[in-house]
Amino acid sequence: MSQARDRGGDHWPIRPFRNRAAGGPAPRKHAAAQLAAGTPVLPVLIVSVVVLVDVACGVGTIWLALLAAGPALAATTSGPRGVLCVGLLAAVLGATLGTRDGVPGDELTAVLSALTAVTLASSLASALRGRRERVLAAVRSVAEAAQHALLKPVPVTVGPFQVAVRYSAAAAEARIGGDLYALVPTPYGVRLIVGDVRGKGLPAVGTAALVLGVFREAAYDEPDLLAVVDRIERSLARNLGSDDFVTAVVAGYPQAGHLEVVNCGHAPPLLVRESGTVVAVEPARPAPPLGLRALTDETPSLQVLPFADGDQLLLYTDGVTEARNHGREFYPLAEGLARHLSDEPSATLTALHDELLAHVGGRLHDDAALLLLRKPAVPATEAAVPEPASDAGRGSGSRSVPSRYRSSAADAGDGSQAAEKTEGAADPGIPFAGCRGGRTGHTRV
Repeated sequence: MSQARDRGGDHWPIRPFRNRAAGGPAPRKHAAAQLAAGTPVLPVLIVSVVVLVDVACGVGTIWLALLAAGPALAATTSGPRGVLCVGLLAAVLGATLGTRDGVPGDELTAVLSALTAVTLASSLASALRGRRERVLAAVRSVAEAAQHALLKPVPVTVGPFQVAVRYSAAAAEARIGGDLYALVPTPYGVRLIVGDVRGKGLPAVGTAALVLGVFREAAYDEPDLLAVVDRIERSLARNLGSDDFVTAVVAGYPQAGHLEVVNCGHAPPLLVRESGTVVAVEPARPAPPLGLRALTDETPSLQVLPFADGDQLLLYTDGVTEARNHGREFYPLAEGLARHLSDEPSATLTALHDELLAHVGGRLHDDAALLLLRKPAVPATEAAVPEPASDAGRGSGSRSVPSRYRSSAADAGDGSQAAEKTEGAADPGIPFAGCRGGRTGHTRV
């Protein structure tokens, strides 16, 4: 009923009938407009040129055969209706010119028959091309949906951080590849991962989906960042082949001023101090990529870095640093970051990405991901959040969190339950850098 009211109630189905019965000009004008809209311009222009040359030179069948170029070209840009329109126009003009020039009937019939055959074949080719384009559009939409499901859009702010992400798949039509990233607020602070799956294509996409799924679950469940990495390692060991692996950097922000980093065979992140100094965060002890731990005795180590207001952290994949220009020179990421550094991560990554594309000549040959984190200054009114005086009222399902992960709701970024202190007193306010092998405690320097 609402549709009928929107279209004018009972009068809507009567108007077209009256117009047709009266033979009014509106339907004819509408049909002519549709016909003109479906007729390609360039093929019609080619047919017109052939006609003008024939009229000027009067050479008959020598030029009339070229009328077939019109429908053949229309098949590359137009649908079957446009091809048939061009073919019909070419046939009418060809018959008219052949009669005018006195072309013998058998020759004119041969020319028009060839023109008809080319028109029909071009119409079929246009229909097949349109079908392929529709299939490709459906595949693109599925790929885009898969990208949004796996590589979920990252908001501009997550917890206490400003965040920006740029991702480019080497196969531009696929829109997704083997690089992965995720950033989630958890009860233990903001946690993130940037990784690169060995290989390309659908197998790499499947592995990336596996890593991201395990990470998102483990990041919420495990108080220890190394335990998150262990969960991913065990899952990959069960599901990957012997030659497959994933390089990754897993980071966390458990408390104000402290950033935890675990590097599993990945390119070192770039730490940018408020002063503008860019430093590569090399792992204190090299560790194998995820999925290869069984082949070596090395285990990942936990690095704890001071991360103050104004500091930034750039995580990336090797598609960025291994991008080469025509002179086979690698893209200098650290220098580019220093040149384009700003207080807006999105502006910094946009400038970096544009410079990267200019460096390689417009197209990347490998997947490339960039994730930039910035810790803005916290206003004094928000810097201190009172801790709960007791555990009264805490639900039975709440977690017990070590003291070094205690943080305010603003640092955690998700409004989860307050963390409780279960270990001995510590000095969380002293910035320090260190590493922890396996699960065995801290080393301060």
